[in-house]
Amino acid sequence: MRRAFFLSAFYALSVSAASWIAPGAVWYDSAGAKIDAHGGMIIKPGDIYYWVGQSWDSNTSPRIYSSKDLINWDNRGLANSIEWLYRPKMFVSGGRYHIWGQVNRLTQGMSSTDIAGGYNLYGSPMSIPPDSYTFSDCGVFADTDGNDYWVTSADHNTIAINHINGGTTATVGDRIAYLSLGAYEAPAMFKVGSVYFLIVSSKTGYRPDPDKVFWATNLAGPWSGGTDIAPESTNTYNSQSTFVLTIAGSSQTTYMFMGDAWDSQGTSASNYMWLPLSVSTSAHTATLQDYAYWKVNPSTGVVTTSSTGKRYEAEDAAIAGRAAVTDCEKCLTKRSVHQIDSGSNVTFADIEGWGNGERQWMSLHYTVNNATATGGDAYVHINSEKYRVRDLNVRAGVHHTVPISVVLKKKNVVTFSIESDDNEFEAHLDGIEVLDGTEEEIEVQL
Repeated sequence: MRRAFFLSAFYALSVSAASWIAPGAVWYDSAGAKIDAHGGMIIKPGDIYYWVGQSWDSNTSPRIYSSKDLINWDNRGLANSIEWLYRPKMFVSGGRYHIWGQVNRLTQGMSSTDIAGGYNLYGSPMSIPPDSYTFSDCGVFADTDGNDYWVTSADHNTIAINHINGGTTATVGDRIAYLSLGAYEAPAMFKVGSVYFLIVSSKTGYRPDPDKVFWATNLAGPWSGGTDIAPESTNTYNSQSTFVLTIAGSSQTTYMFMGDAWDSQGTSASNYMWLPLSVSTSAHTATLQDYAYWKVNPSTGVVTTSSTGKRYEAEDAAIAGRAAVTDCEKCLTKRSVHQIDSGSNVTFADIEGWGNGERQWMSLHYTVNNATATGGDAYVHINSEKYRVRDLNVRAGVHHTVPISVVLKKKNVVTFSIESDDNEFEAHLDGIEVLDGTEEEIEVQL
């Protein structure tokens, strides 16, 4: 109940145009509501991106959002009121936009002439030919030759690739490949040059694990690989694959990994982990590039990250309890506050904000000594409001930089604290940082 109260109070605040993709943080649409579109994908038929995903708060009906910059999203409503349709994916065929998803472990199709809504169901739910297999997870892949493919994680632990028979009422066609690679799910396929890449996760439910990438030069195989797309210890930065978006710009082509940062039950409290991929067709690898803030120019394809915002060092703040300032080799000033336990806190006075009721990004630079502990949490107190940090960003305690979307007054008091039943649980705080829109964009090479 306390968690729901904190979040509802936070969501009620107004929003402004967002300036960065902040992986793992809570994202809001243009109306100020938390975005609710998991297990989905993005398509761009013109100059507007459309994102379809399952909406937990609408009994997993498919919901559509639209954006021109992949950052600011308008809620276009439900594509259809069908319930319990999982991992919706979209493709174009027969002059119509199609959404397919998993219902009762079968494929249900729907289509519309308007990409943003008005989808009508068609046909009976479909199993996977030629053996009438059922499945759990699914993906769609549009090849460069114009053919579309349905990629499923079959209930017997095999990835299947089937041709999509196009038309106004499309159907699942012949099997192209049958990949006995292991017990994998969450397929996300993309193509770079003449090489096909397939990202998958192990079957661990809503618990993250190290996603793997396989490759082939022909959809029919042979498929090889199985390397990690991120350091194994990060569990794909606490996310699971759902799609890879290809952004073909005038300067470069960028491949954006779309991952779901699930909570323990896959609810609307889950967040999103979008990161650029560094892809090598010679080494046959695809590696996530981890940025706390980043964006991609839809026209050029160029990826940029943010310069530092206004810093407030923890060593200069008011420190209470057992916490103390010590040396820190990895910290910006080589000093930080260590040993912040449940009896300690660090308070920053006169933190500057916009003071106009609009959201801006604040970064908490901290780590904890046991990120997997279930008995401890970091909290941030902004003036009179208190928030659990991991409710605002799944990076909490795991990554040194944790962005959160906040509304600040012109002058603010911000306190960082810990609550834990474990006497050994403690945090180390380097400082906080406020982005005010004056940061420089720094181009990065993938």
